[in-house]
Amino acid sequence: MQFDKAKLAAYYKDAPDDISLDALDLSRIPAHVSLIMDGNGRWAKAQGLERTKGHRAGVTSLREAVTTAVRLGLDVLSVYAFSTENWRRSQKEVNFLMQLFAETLIKELPLFHQENVRLRFFGNLEALPKKTYMTFQRGLTETKDNTGMIFALAVNYGARAELTRAAALLAKQAQEGSIDPEAITPEDIEKNLYTAGLPDPDLLIRTSGEKRLSNYLLWQIAYSELYITPVLWPDFTRWDFLRALVAYQKRERRFGGAQS
Repeated sequence: MQFDKAKLAAYYKDAPDDISLDALDLSRIPAHVSLIMDGNGRWAKAQGLERTKGHRAGVTSLREAVTTAVRLGLDVLSVYAFSTENWRRSQKEVNFLMQLFAETLIKELPLFHQENVRLRFFGNLEALPKKTYMTFQRGLTETKDNTGMIFALAVNYGARAELTRAAALLAKQAQEGSIDPEAITPEDIEKNLYTAGLPDPDLLIRTSGEKRLSNYLLWQIAYSELYITPVLWPDFTRWDFLRALVAYQKRERRFGGAQS
C-alpha cells in the first residue's frame, strides 16, 4: 500500500465544509474497498432522462473512484458492475450496458497504464457478448504486467452462482482424488472463488441508500464493514469516498471477538 502524499494533498484540495483529508488517518487505509454502484436509473429519472443516460453518467464516477483509490494507496478496488440477475432488464438496456462496458474499458486503458492499475474480473465472462468478452480479455492482457492497484469488476457475477461453481470444482477435484472431501477447509473454498488470492473487502460501500447486499460477495464480506450512503452513484465523488473511509476508521473491527 503506497501513495504519494503530495499528489494526494493536491487531489483533495478545496475541501467542502464537512470533510477534509485531515480527518483521515493515512496509516490505516483499508487494503480492499468494494463498491455496489447503485442509483443510475433513479438519477436519470430524477432528471427526466432515459436510464441509459444514468449509466453513462456513472462512468465518470467510476473513473474518479479508480483515481481516488490509487491516490489513497488501496491494494484492491472492486466494483459490482453487472449481476447475474441484471439479464432480466430490458434487452435495450442490457445491450447498451454491454456496449458501454467495452467502450469504456478501451477508453480507460491509458488511465490504467498511467496509474499502473491491473485489471481483474469476477464472474462468468464467457456468457457475455463476443465483443465485450474480447475487449475484457484485451484489458486483462494489456494490464497484466502493471504492478499497482488491482481494479476488479464483477460482471455477470452472482455470489450464489460463484459458490455453486466453487462447489462443483471441489466435487470434481474430490472425484479425481486430488482432495479429500472429508477434509475440505474454508481455504479450499476460497481457492475456488473468483476472488482467489485477494484479501476480503475491509469496507463495502453501497450508494443510493439501499440496505441490501444484492447477491454480492456473500462469502468474502462476512466481516466487512458496511457503509450505506444516500448519494446516487452518478453523484458519488472523491469526497463521498473520503467520508466513507473516515466513517470506517471510526469503527472497531472485532471479527466476532469480544469487545476490548
